[in-house]
This record gives sequence, C-alpha cells and structure tokens, in this order.
Amino acid sequence: MMQIPELADTSRLDCDVLVIGGGTAGTMAALTAAEHGAQVLLLEKAHVRHSGALAMGMDGVNNAVIPGKASPEDYVAEITRANDGIVNQRTIYQTATRGFAMVQRLERYGVKFEKDEHGEYAVRRVHRSGSYVLPMPEGKDVKKALYRVLRQRSMRERITIENRLMPVRVLTDNGRAVGAAALNSRTGEFVAVAAKAVILATGACGRLGLPASGYLYGTYENPTNAGDGYSMAYHAGAELSGIECFQVNPLIKDYNGPACAYVANPFGGYQVNALGERFVDSDYWSGQMMLEVKREIESARGPIYLKVSHLPDETLTALENILHTTERPTRGTFHANRGQDYRTHDVEMHISEIGLCSGHSASGVWVDEHARTTVPGLYAAGDLACVPHNYMIGAFVYGDLAGEHAASTIADVVAPQQPPEDQLKEAHELVYRPIRQPDGPPQPQVEYKLRRFVNDYVAPPKTATKLSIAVQSFERMHDEIAEMGATTPHELMRAVEVSFIRDCAEMAARSSLTRTESRWGLYHDRADLPDRDDEEWRYHLNLRKRPDGSMEFLKRPVAPYFVPVPELEHLPSEQPVAHIEQPVLAGGQAPATSASRVRPAGPSQPPSPRIVEVVTLESPTVADLAQYLTDSDPGVRRTAVATLVENLPDGYSRPLLDALGDGDGEVRRTAADSARELAEVIPVPEDVAGQLNSADPVVRAVAVYLLSARRVGDRVQYRRASADADHRVRIEAVRALVSVDDAEGVAAAATDDNREVRIAAANGLATLRAGVDAVRSLVGDHDPLVRAAALAALGAVGCGDDDLAHVQRALTEPAWQVREGAARALAGAEPTVAVPTLTTALTDPHLDVRKAAVLTLTRWADDEPAAREALELALQDGDADVRAYARKALAV
Repeated sequence: MMQIPELADTSRLDCDVLVIGGGTAGTMAALTAAEHGAQVLLLEKAHVRHSGALAMGMDGVNNAVIPGKASPEDYVAEITRANDGIVNQRTIYQTATRGFAMVQRLERYGVKFEKDEHGEYAVRRVHRSGSYVLPMPEGKDVKKALYRVLRQRSMRERITIENRLMPVRVLTDNGRAVGAAALNSRTGEFVAVAAKAVILATGACGRLGLPASGYLYGTYENPTNAGDGYSMAYHAGAELSGIECFQVNPLIKDYNGPACAYVANPFGGYQVNALGERFVDSDYWSGQMMLEVKREIESARGPIYLKVSHLPDETLTALENILHTTERPTRGTFHANRGQDYRTHDVEMHISEIGLCSGHSASGVWVDEHARTTVPGLYAAGDLACVPHNYMIGAFVYGDLAGEHAASTIADVVAPQQPPEDQLKEAHELVYRPIRQPDGPPQPQVEYKLRRFVNDYVAPPKTATKLSIAVQSFERMHDEIAEMGATTPHELMRAVEVSFIRDCAEMAARSSLTRTESRWGLYHDRADLPDRDDEEWRYHLNLRKRPDGSMEFLKRPVAPYFVPVPELEHLPSEQPVAHIEQPVLAGGQAPATSASRVRPAGPSQPPSPRIVEVVTLESPTVADLAQYLTDSDPGVRRTAVATLVENLPDGYSRPLLDALGDGDGEVRRTAADSARELAEVIPVPEDVAGQLNSADPVVRAVAVYLLSARRVGDRVQYRRASADADHRVRIEAVRALVSVDDAEGVAAAATDDNREVRIAAANGLATLRAGVDAVRSLVGDHDPLVRAAALAALGAVGCGDDDLAHVQRALTEPAWQVREGAARALAGAEPTVAVPTLTTALTDPHLDVRKAAVLTLTRWADDEPAAREALELALQDGDADVRAYARKALAV
C-alpha cells in the first residue's frame, strides 16, 4: 500500500498562467496565453494527447456562424429563444462573432471542415431555425491536430504539460486565485502550483446522473468529466449560474452515445415515432425539444426512432463512415452485435441521464465576455463556463478569450510566494484520507449509491419533496464519502471525483428547489410548479459559497438585450442583484441502494514491440520514422504513417504521399485518410497528381479529392478521372469538375452506368445551374433515386413547359423520393402552374413530399395569394416539420 506523503514534502511548481484541463478549451487557452508571452503550465489528469470530450473527435461544429450563411445577430437571437430569455447576450455574441475566425485558425492547425465544390463552407441546416452546423469529415483527428501544435518548438518553450496531475482545489489569497493543489494519480505525489492567473477548463459534470445501464462510466458525456471545475470554482468562492438547468440529450437506446440526428438529418434522416410520424414541434435545440421527445417516448406513440432505413446504400455508407469512426467508434460494434443494419433497421432513440453542461445547456460557472469569473484571477472556459449552448467552437473561443485576458494581466500581478498553508492542509486531507482506511467502502459502491439518489430525486420531473430528500441524502453522504477506502493513487483520484460529484449533486438539488417555477422544458420541469413565472423569475439564479461554508443564492437580473427578441423583451431589467433564500426542506429520508457490481477490467495484451517503439517516439522527425515507414510489417508501417500525421515534422508531406503507393492496402488507406484530413494544409498538394494512375481506387479517389480541394488540378485530369473504372473515383471526379465550373464534363457523367455517379452529376448540374438537357435525360432514368435527383435539379436549371408532363407523372410514382424531387422541381416553374400542383402535393401520404411542397411554395408566399392559402392548409398537417415550415413561411 502506498505511503502518504508529508505535507512538508509538497512539490512546488510555478507559472504565469495555470490552465486546468487539457481538452478543447484548455488546449486553446494554453496556446493563446503562450502566444501572448505567458509561461503556461497545463495540468491534465489523463494525457493531453487523448483527453477531454474531444478525445475521439467531433463530427460537426454545431454553432459556426459563417459569413454569408448566417449572421451573429440571428445566432444570438436563436440562443436567447432556446434559453427562454435567461441569457447574457454579450457572452453569446463573442462565440457568434469570433467563431468564424476560430474555424480558420483550426484550419491552419490542420483541422478539416467540409466544403462544397467551389471551396465554400458546406454549412448545413439541421433544425428549422438557422444554418449553423459545419460538418467535419475528419473530425476524429481534431485533438491530434491540437496536440501537434502544442508540441511545436515555439509552444514547448512556453507551455509545460504535466499529465496525470489532478487538481483538487483552486488556492486563493485575499480573494484572488493564486494556484492549485493537485495529486499525481500515478505516483501519489502532492503538488502545489503557484500562478498569477488560473483558467478552469475541466468540462461538464458528465457523471452526475446514472445511465439506464447502471454502468458508472457509460455516460453520454465523457465520464472523466466528474464536475471537477464546478466543485473547485465553488470552493474558491466563485459564482455558478443556472445549475438547475440540466443537460439532457437524445441518444441511442442502451448505448449512451449520441444518436447524431444532426449528422443524419442533412443526409435525409429524421426522427419519427412508432407510427412513422415526425413529432418535434420545437424549432431549435432546447429543453423544450427534449420535453417533446420524452413525452413522445412515454406516450402510446412511442418508442421513437432515427429513421435512416429509407436512404440509399451509398448514403448509408457515407453515414457509417462518419458515425462509426468519430465520437463513439463502438456504435458500429453495438449495432453489429444486435444484428442491426441501417439498411434494415432504424435506430431506436431515448434520452440520456442528467448532467451539468453549459455547452449543451446553460449550467456553469458565471463568466463575463472575457471568461472572467467573480473571483479575481480565476477564469472559466468550455462546457464549464455559463455561456449557453456554447458547443465546441464556443469552447475554443472562450479558451482563447481566457488565455488572452489572463496573459494580459501577468505584468500587473505579483507572483505568489508561499501557498496558503491552511488550504493546502485541507486539500491534503481530502486527497489522502481514503489511504488511512483502506478497508472502507470502495469508490464504485459509494458513487453508485450517490448517483442513484440523483436519478431518484433530482432528475426531472422535479418536486419540492423529492428535491428535499435529495438535499438531505447528499448532506448525509458527506460522512459516507469521508469513510471511503483506497490503496493506490488511481483510487485516490476516483475517490476525490466522488466528492466533486456530491458537490454538483447538492448544488443541482438546492438550485432546483430554489427556482420555484418550470422553465427550459425538460431541463427544469417542476411537476409541482408547472408554469413559467416571468414576473418572479426573470433572473439568473446564481449560487456561491459563504465564508461559513453554507450555500447562498442570488437573483441576477437579465441584462438588457442588444439583439432584439420581441417576444422576450419583457425579461431584461435594470434591477439590482438580490439575495434569495432557499425554501425550507420537506420530506423524509431516502432509502439506501444496493452495492455496485462494477469490477475493474482485466489486463489487455500489449501491442507488438515495433509498434510500441513508434508510438513512444517523442516529437519524431522524418528521419526518426524512416525505418518504420519502410518496415517489413504492414502494421508497423501503418502506425508510422499515423504517427507521422500526428506530429507533422518538417518534410512530412513527401513520405505521406509516398505511403499512398505502399504495397499494403491498409497502409494505403491510412495514408489516404490522412491526406483527406490534411487537405487544407498539406504542402505542395499538386505532388499527389502522380497517384492519379495508382492501381488502388482509394488512392486515385483521394488524389482527385486533394487536387480539387486545393484548386491545383485541372479539367483535363478530372475528365480523365471521370472515366475511371471505379465509381468512387468517378464520383470524386464529378465533384471536382463542378469545382472548375466544367458543366460539359459534369453533363457527360449523366450517362454513367453507376447510379451514384449519375446522382452526383444531377446534383452538380443543379449547383452549376447548367446542363438542362442532361438533367432532362436523367428525369427519364430507370433508377428512381436518379430520377429524384434530376427532378430536384430541374428546380435549379429551370422547369419549362415541356418538363411539366414529366413532373406531373412523377408526382404519382410509387417511390416517395421521386415525388419529393417533383415537388422541388416546381421551384423552376411559373407560379401559375406550380402552385396548384403543389397544393395537390400537400395531400401526399409521405411526410417528406409534403415538406418539399411547403418549402417550394415558400418562394411565392409573399406574392401569390394561392400559395398563402395552400400554406395555411399545411398548418393543420400531422407532421411537425410541415407545420413548422408553413408557419415560418407565413410569418415572413
């Protein structure tokens, strides 16, 4: 058993800016602070290379305000509505206005965002309000790209990374943050850090509620995010806000990973109930949407599904390539083990356990538009900071803001001398207490019990009685947590995490009890107080720790909006901050729960020695990797290519492109995937042209893609590729021809024998608004999906009198995709012909056909009374999307 280090043996580290957490926001905070001249210490309780909620990447950016696609004001207004008006618009505006520059910065780091054939960002509309979703085809490699930048020489000179070092308390002196106390989870060493500024970037509290599976770490959020920052900020005296506004998300039932409807929706997927009806009326991601989802699941129309089985095979393959490699790579295994395939099965959805997260909700540490908390010298960023619906780009933006502002203060702050002895002593006791009682209850058992109480008494629907029982239970568990046992540094880390979870649970219960209304849909659904009270609760509910250790609450008025939201303008006020008392507790004692059955995983077999040699290389050069790139073992070569791309040493481009010619298919595929990932930054991309003649179609396809993405190819190369023997290469070639405005070359692909190539041709001609004859030929194609794409293209290239007979006939075809395409084709027709036909289409049995009819009618809503009459009828449709788009068209 390990020995407890003496307090006098505490190790000391010093820095200008201390960043706690090496995930999304923390990494960016460290980079920016270093760029502004600060000496930075980055503490991470795991390893920065693969830590945080970004560890497995991200398949899209949910809040990218791209100029020309959306405006910052529209985004701020949407988030204000989604949060029922309880927002500080100035904090949201920072994300809205700085997000695009952050996207460009990430591109310089090697992060790849999806673009169309003309190099424009391919922003998607997922919800009915706003176009903000920017897909990331290689999003699994975001953290790898950030780590490469951290390891650059210029950054290494200013940033020190300490992995496996877990902060447990922020140290303060005269009310100012001056450092942190931490545990080394490998050696058991106790460490004190002295800093002029501290940035908390520890992510959400993802281990608050217990998943339906009962597995402690089977959470929707990253399970290592145990509410560390929430607890540390609270004990440092900072204000926290909106803690009663929980995070609840839709997920795959029994899997606890995101259903990723926002990924599937642009491909044609959608959410339905057991009757096949769309049911979500909310126009934006919010607690109201989650309430609609929960009610539908529990109704006679449940369960609910992400419908994808109607999509063509090529589309489903593209979806699988995204969903099975990013965020949760195990979802493919999950479906396979159940004998499920997207071609035959829709994805059953449910809702997650509760958590605290500003990134997807509004619960976090109170910050201003510079990421400053109410404690001088202490900053918060990412999912931890109370900036509603901040998502990934918002985390990067606020990490950047925190790093910049913290670095700007260091010249005016005196370096801390002696860390506060009393706070170090308390932190030392918190960390090492379990070692003194090794036979005490183990962490899994105590944590399971704690989180069961959260599910039973804190999760919505909430009531005063249940919340009172929760508060009493969490107070009682102070002693049970103090009795936990541990024998190793790793177990000590887990035991401290339980104390973090308990702090978050108590804050959540007390805040939910104090806000005596319902708001934010499911997030704060008080069954005993079902109505929203805008008169009494037009405030942020903030909490903080009193000097005596008790919790106090403040009502902070909503600051005046500078982006008007007419239906919520009654909420902001100039009233002062007011103290409010928590209601008196009611109810009895909660019952005990059973012990956890969770056991540590068994040992795994180590990889082969040569592969281990590669992955343990520290900042390798091309020369260091040369022997591995030519190794006789394909597995070693594949790992060497991955390591090359992770580190990007000088001269990496040539060996990466050479790997496209490797003799092993898996090595070539790894190189091809890497080339796609680095498409925006790879030097001399024209060198890939030599691979246009490769024997491997995967390599030929990526060569066409890279030449097109970087605008270094020409129509001769693309036309030659459009005659390739492999349809994947031809599809890339058609898209490349669109990028050089070669309508004639795209039109030639209309006669291809592969369906997906012909579909790409139809879509490309629609983008170019050219090639009407080729489009018309595809309208008569034997494949219904090709006909559907061609009909939709008519809406862009023009639907003349000679086309109307084909469109009318298509509206009676059995394939709903063809009927949908016909409804879209009428966008290119005269309204005198189109409107009556579309009015008839509003009675189609398929919801997507009716939706397409509404969207096409929208173009004439201002000028054609008949179009408005048809849209009025659509307001009574049984499908939520049809109603919503009709409502939106009539409101313009």
